[in-house]
Amino acid sequence: MKIAIEGCMHGDLDNVYATLQHLERVENTKIDLLICCGDFQAVRNENDLNSLNVKPKYRNMMSFWKYYSGQVIAPFPTLFVGGNHEASNYLWELYYGGWAAPNIFFMGLAGVVKFGGIRIGGLSGIYNARHYSLGHYERVPYNESDIRSVYHVREYDVYKLMQIEDLIDIFISHDWPLAITEYGNKEELVRQKPYFRDEISKGKLGSLAAAKLLDKLKPTYWFSAHLHCKFPAVVQHSEDGPITKFLALDKCLPGRKFLQVIEIGTHPGPYEIKYDEEWLAITRKFNYLFPLTRQPFQLGDQEPGMQTHREWVRNKLEIRGAKPFEFVQTVPSYYPSQPIITGPVGDFRNPQTEQFLNFLELPYLLDGTLTQMESPGQLNLPDDQASDDGEDAAMDDVDEIEELAGPEPNNANG
Repeated sequence: MKIAIEGCMHGDLDNVYATLQHLERVENTKIDLLICCGDFQAVRNENDLNSLNVKPKYRNMMSFWKYYSGQVIAPFPTLFVGGNHEASNYLWELYYGGWAAPNIFFMGLAGVVKFGGIRIGGLSGIYNARHYSLGHYERVPYNESDIRSVYHVREYDVYKLMQIEDLIDIFISHDWPLAITEYGNKEELVRQKPYFRDEISKGKLGSLAAAKLLDKLKPTYWFSAHLHCKFPAVVQHSEDGPITKFLALDKCLPGRKFLQVIEIGTHPGPYEIKYDEEWLAITRKFNYLFPLTRQPFQLGDQEPGMQTHREWVRNKLEIRGAKPFEFVQTVPSYYPSQPIITGPVGDFRNPQTEQFLNFLELPYLLDGTLTQMESPGQLNLPDDQASDDGEDAAMDDVDEIEELAGPEPNNANG
């Protein structure tokens, strides 16, 4: 099986797919799967742009809408996680994962799927200590603070991933695990990106949550993006323990290192994306803890053991099968020849999510509303959690950092 890994998509699906199709022709090979490590920008129409946290000059429709509308079908099965430049309103509809467009599958804010016997895990968003312990309190339409915090990783989602016991072959995150630079050529990295030096020296470059997952899951491969450069590393987990091969990739631009193809041995195809039994059991067991307010996540009393949930899920999968529910459009697609689309603003119940929850016999909670006492104006938060304004918020956006830093040393070759 040949898997293509792509860094930050930034909505440029056409060019990424065209590059891979060219590679197939030139090298007489076949790509079985494309994995994107975030900033996918699944923007369906102009309304979605209002939930995309980018400067106005970057707020463009790009090409995802063609695939969402069915005008073009993705030439390869595509998996992606969310980053910090996303149509967050749409990804929230698919919190548990699902088809963002035909043949394009979103991993959810956290998730595990199977592809031809390969187990792939993913974590969306980026780490920010201010919001890590809080619930998913943001609701559409997002204010100036929530449009940033909505993509910050939450402890609840990481906690669920920490329950995984079975081997993960590939893990995907948008930002890098904290201190991963200690396992690669950080001197060369700093030469390419001089403004990383201070964060590396202070031990702040990367995600603490991702580092915890790397230490717990020990996947064979870990792929990331976010920092707009290629960076390989090899993590030996103990003296005789397993090895994780880490690779970060750049964004899709000419001359940049945004693609890598790996080959993994597995059974002959055809391959397709399927639900993962263990992850469904974890989702079912811990859904009752789903935090939807600004209150810190609390574990609470334990439900029945995981084996009970796995047996229940296994029986359900034997009856229904493990293929995800079918893609459904929930809003009109953008078309260049038509007037700008305006419509209702708010949370939409995606039929895929409803079917998924019905299958697991779980309640639909995503459109839960904040009580008055939990609203941003009423809740007394610590000073360091009351606002996104500050150094950490600024560091969310690598595009802005690059603009401030000016031209980089030439690293576009290869």
